[in-house]
Amino acid sequence: MSRTLHLTQNAEADALLSEDPLALLLGMLLDQQIPMEKAFSGPQVLAERLGELDARGIAAMDPEEFAATCATPPAIHRFPGSMAKRVQAVCAYLVEHYDGDAERIWTDGDPDGARVLARLKALPGYGDQKARIFLALLGKQWQVRPEGWREAAGAYGDPDARRSIADVVDQVTLDEVRSWKKAQKAAAKKK
Repeated sequence: MSRTLHLTQNAEADALLSEDPLALLLGMLLDQQIPMEKAFSGPQVLAERLGELDARGIAAMDPEEFAATCATPPAIHRFPGSMAKRVQAVCAYLVEHYDGDAERIWTDGDPDGARVLARLKALPGYGDQKARIFLALLGKQWQVRPEGWREAAGAYGDPDARRSIADVVDQVTLDEVRSWKKAQKAAAKKK
C-alpha cells in the first residue's frame, strides 16, 4: 500500500515513516518532551547512521555504542541516553515477541482494536495515551483499521480531531494540533 505521511515536514523522514512500521513505532516512542517533527525525524537519523533500521540489529548493539550513535549531533532526542535505552528495549521486545517485525503488532492473528491497543501498551515506553495515539495514527494515516480501532483509540480516533500526531497531515494541521495542546496545558494550569 502506498501512503504519504507529512509528520516531520521533511520528505526523506516522512517517506521512511510512510513505509517502515519500525520507523513509525520508534518515532512515536521518541515523541515526548521534544517537538513532534523532531521526534518523528529520529528514525531517519538512526537509519542513516546505522545503514538500516532493523530491530534485531538495534537490540543486539552494545548499549554504550548505541547510546553514542543516538547522542551524536544532531542527537535523536534532547535526552539521547535515556531514549537510546528505550529504543533498544522496544527493539528487544519486538525481537522476543514478534520476531523483530513491528507490523506483527497489528497483524498477528487478525486482532481487533482493543487487542492492538493492549499489544501497544505492552511495549516498553508505551503508556495508555501513547498507545491510543499510535493506534489512531495507524487508523487515520496507515489505513490499519481493525474492528473497533476508533473506540480503542478513544478521543484520538475522532475523525475531525486535532489532538495529536495522528491528525497531522500538513503544516496547517500541525499548527492546529499545537494550538490544541497549548490550550490544554493552559486549562490544566488554571485548575
